Amino acid sequence: MSASMIRKGLELLSSDLKDAGKSQKKSSQKVSVMDQISSNKKGVRKQIRQLQAHSRSAKSKTTVKDKRVKNALEEYRKKQKKSQLKSNLKYFLATSYKTNEYHTKTILKQNTGRLSRHRPDKPVRKPQEKSIFTEEEFQRFQEEYFSNL
Repeated sequence: MSASMIRKGLELLSSDLKDAGKSQKKSSQKVSVMDQISSNKKGVRKQIRQLQAHSRSAKSKTTVKDKRVKNALEEYRKKQKKSQLKSNLKYFLATSYKTNEYHTKTILKQNTGRLSRHRPDKPVRKPQEKSIFTEEEFQRFQEEYFSNL
């Protein structure tokens, strides 16, 4: 290749590169709100509000520059719910009023669910084993057994 051909090629490339740089600059510049809105007649106000809200949110980013740094454990403990178990136990144990066993059973009975799976099993009664032999027969057996010894 000759030097003149290379120069012409570089000139063409440089003009393309200059045009590409200009188009990037245009896209990086802020486009007005009116240019971003569609040409539809309906919903223009809503689009304007949305675009303005996006621009505001970008500006109002908070920084940590002037904030006082707090201990992370203290913040965590503040946000946790505090247990009221101790105070509740103290209150209920301090009361001197005791309910009758009958009343507590009726309250528990009323609060059991209606479904059978919610009710506790009834205690099973074991039938008493009846002996085949009577007391008299045992006494006779004892007399016969011990008399032969």
